[in-house]
Amino acid sequence: MPSELTPEDRSKDEFFVRLSQLSEEMVARHGKEFSMGALVLAARWIAENRTGQLKTN
Repeated sequence: MPSELTPEDRSKDEFFVRLSQLSEEMVARHGKEFSMGALVLAARWIAENRTGQLKTN
């Protein structure tokens, strides 16, 4: 019998949908290599607690 998703599980599913859509858009506009690199870099920033610290001109 299938169990109902918790609010946390639903939230995670929504993020996976958004990540999928963003990944598809990046691949379409800039190719697989850029997209994979950007996602790996984002994962590295998360691992290093550096999210939100990107400074631009």
